[in-house]
Amino acid sequence: MPIPKTTLAIAGLLAIAAATAWTTLAPAAQRYVFAASWQPGFCETQPDKRECRNQGRKSFEATNFTLHGLWPQQTDYCGVPSSDINADKSGRWSSLPSVDLSPALRTRLDEVMPGTRSSLERHEWTKHGTCSGQDQETYYGNALWVLDELNRSAVRQLFASNIGKRVSQDQIRGAFDKAFGPGAGQRVRVSCERDGNRRLVTELTIGLVGTIKPGASLAELIAAASPTDGGCDGGIVDPIGFQ
Repeated sequence: MPIPKTTLAIAGLLAIAAATAWTTLAPAAQRYVFAASWQPGFCETQPDKRECRNQGRKSFEATNFTLHGLWPQQTDYCGVPSSDINADKSGRWSSLPSVDLSPALRTRLDEVMPGTRSSLERHEWTKHGTCSGQDQETYYGNALWVLDELNRSAVRQLFASNIGKRVSQDQIRGAFDKAFGPGAGQRVRVSCERDGNRRLVTELTIGLVGTIKPGASLAELIAAASPTDGGCDGGIVDPIGFQ
């Protein structure tokens, strides 16, 4: 099913904002933006998407950040045929080549990246992963490592303990400082969306510079990135299910 044009437009604007928010002198090959979604907030604004139709109150995304993407900076669609670029840009993600992962990694990805139900992993690989210099297994394994580190941190604890309440940009950045060292919060941008008279936190984007792999120091990867504007000044941590 084609992705609605309004959804594509919003996603494109968010990606552009995240990608242009950081300025650094580090080599382009080592620069990334990591995007982590707060899925309940995202689904409030996209209720017709497949991954949003049957949200479970005990599911992973009810209390954890989910994977949106890991984006090498300054270039997209590396070595991708024009037919696939056109399909991706028009939202025909299910027609893109499948992502070849081991059964164990595929199972994990389907859990922590609900967007796989809409072929988000194909889109992310086609546009971003092809520019990582890695194979698909390594690229997604590294992205899941970053997500796991984030979900083990004080940042996830802040969100999980404030479901249904408002958290501010300062609280979020403070949680990053607590988890990953002073100044880490300055490398984080908060994205929010309006839902009626509510403003919901939908995503965090985090600057990273260096070699991303299991066993690395996420604190050091964040510290090496340049500060960014904070984006949204705060919003509600939406609970799972439609409000």
